[in-house]
Amino acid sequence: MHPALAVSLVFAGCCSNVVFLELLARKHPGCGNIVTFAQFLFIAVEGFLFEADLGRKPPAIPLRYSIFKYTSIALVSVGIFICTFMSAKQVTSHQSSVSENDGFQAFAWWLLGIGALTFALLMSARMGIFQETLYKQFGKHSKEALFYNHALPLPGFIFLASDIYDHAVLFNKSESYQIPVVGVTMPIMWFYLLMNVITQYVCIRGVFILTTECASLTVTLVVTLRKFVSLIFSILYFQNPFTAWHWLGTSLVFIGTLLYTEVWNSLGAAESQPQKGHKEN
Repeated sequence: MHPALAVSLVFAGCCSNVVFLELLARKHPGCGNIVTFAQFLFIAVEGFLFEADLGRKPPAIPLRYSIFKYTSIALVSVGIFICTFMSAKQVTSHQSSVSENDGFQAFAWWLLGIGALTFALLMSARMGIFQETLYKQFGKHSKEALFYNHALPLPGFIFLASDIYDHAVLFNKSESYQIPVVGVTMPIMWFYLLMNVITQYVCIRGVFILTTECASLTVTLVVTLRKFVSLIFSILYFQNPFTAWHWLGTSLVFIGTLLYTEVWNSLGAAESQPQKGHKEN
């Protein structure tokens, strides 16, 4: 697939995805777990049926590590999850006794969130480099990578089963909605979730195609720009305030993108070349 088409899938899928995510979050702000689980489950099932051929097709990129190492990593992950979960419960109970005017604590948590997002972006970039190395060694298998990246983490959602079930019950209680053209009636929150899952699949499919066609730095830039465009689209679609700081950020993003694509160098090189049919004296 041509990289331009993959980029189109990324932006079209993700910009429409953010609309349904906003509709879900406005009604139930804590529905992130069920949304993420539905996305992972859909992509994993689709990959199991059409890529893994119901488990009969062996992976082109082999699992490089032993069961012992997988077990050790799983134990470390579970231990970190337990500590984080219990700390979160303690923070929740503690915050109920703290005054709402404690701005320093709110600012500290905001900084922690920014740090976590920055770390996640760096790790995503590192994973892109790792995928690029694997594709050079074993060939380009974007659908296989997409399947295993979403199928292997599924057991971890067992720790979130209670929250997922609670929101499934809330979704069932939402008002009915008749889907146009099809004529099927379903709770509107399930419709929003279905559309969110489909658009997310289109978006992430484009991202994984890009990992096989472009350098990891280019993929990271596209993914970052996708998040930015989704943010701007959400602000405009839901008519949220667009401040001078938003304009400044937008300008910096576009300037950085133009610098990365070296568009000025390309224009300068084109102008320096003599036009066809021009004869020098």
